[in-house]
Amino acid sequence: MDNDPIKVYRARWIVLAVFGAMAAMTQLLWLSFAPITGPAAAYYGKSDLMIGLLSMVFMIVYMFVAIPAAWAIDTWGFKAAAGLGGVLSAVFAILRGLFASNYTIVIAAQIGIAIGQPFVMGAITKVAVRWFPARERATASALGTLALYVGPLTAMLLSPYLFLRSGMKGMLLVYGLAMAVTTVVFLAVAREHPPTPAGSDERVLMFDGLKMMLRRRDFLFLLVIFFIGLGLFNSVSTWVEDIIRPRGFTISQAGLLGALTLAGGIAGAIVISLISDTVRRRKPFIVLALVGLLPGLFGMTYASTVWLLYLSGFAFGFFLLSAGPIAFQYGAEITHPAPEGTSNSLLILMGQISGIAFIFGMDALKDPSTGSMTRPLLLQAGLIAAGGHREAGM
Repeated sequence: MDNDPIKVYRARWIVLAVFGAMAAMTQLLWLSFAPITGPAAAYYGKSDLMIGLLSMVFMIVYMFVAIPAAWAIDTWGFKAAAGLGGVLSAVFAILRGLFASNYTIVIAAQIGIAIGQPFVMGAITKVAVRWFPARERATASALGTLALYVGPLTAMLLSPYLFLRSGMKGMLLVYGLAMAVTTVVFLAVAREHPPTPAGSDERVLMFDGLKMMLRRRDFLFLLVIFFIGLGLFNSVSTWVEDIIRPRGFTISQAGLLGALTLAGGIAGAIVISLISDTVRRRKPFIVLALVGLLPGLFGMTYASTVWLLYLSGFAFGFFLLSAGPIAFQYGAEITHPAPEGTSNSLLILMGQISGIAFIFGMDALKDPSTGSMTRPLLLQAGLIAAGGHREAGM
């Protein structure tokens, strides 16, 4: 218990942990194929782009499900909405494993998992507001957002190992069963509210809040930042193996690069969010993230040695992904009393839209003879630099 007039409960950390575990699994299911793009293309007899589509469907589906999911989170509460998302993801993930050799069924199952994902992802700040006092909410949002990084990190490390050891079917079944277990634990343990409120939680109705958000200049520019930053993350995560393959790196090295990028993101999210909570500032740290990620992005684009590639990936993740939890909390703060689920979902929606464009764009702009993605990566670096400059000047 804190010395604060508002009573807080140790159970808040348990609720956050079981939510985080389920959220991590939804992200692992999203990027299951990213570090094994080449072998998966050979396994299914498809092109790299068709394997990329297995990840891309999550972004396409999110565009249609984000607003209904936000309404469910703000109307039903995070437990019911996220629980529904977890159940959908678990059912289709197991189905995906049972019919792992059939590409058509696998992509249909990916769509089913993708429908469940926004109900979980959009609930991060709702958990923070329901269970945590104001002084801890950016940290709680950061820890919840970390789950969105831990899942892809696990996929980057495990997918090459499980694919080589157990084959496609074994890998996908392991993931499906893990999703089912985490969902059951969440439903058994999580509670919507603490016994007494953790602070003010007065919010307007979702569509009233949506109109308020779209009138705020700071929030509109935050949408632009998410469009560029999350689009960059989604496209680089999807094409991680294709990015480094022309320079002679292996799928195991691609998996480790992706893992180190996400490990850097976890470190950055913890460190920078704690500093942000301490000084009660958000915007300067978003600018820092946009500027700081550029050297890492250039290193990932050009590195020809493993140590430089790995160091660049870690630095890229440290800055880019540290912006996520701070931006979520900043968005909730500047749009108050709009619902947190709505601001969360709208920000992620922008990144999903751009992710689709960036993924197709990277494939279209890569060198047709060598497969090099230097050109699209430099184009995205230019967008990040422009966004950081504009944000710093506001």
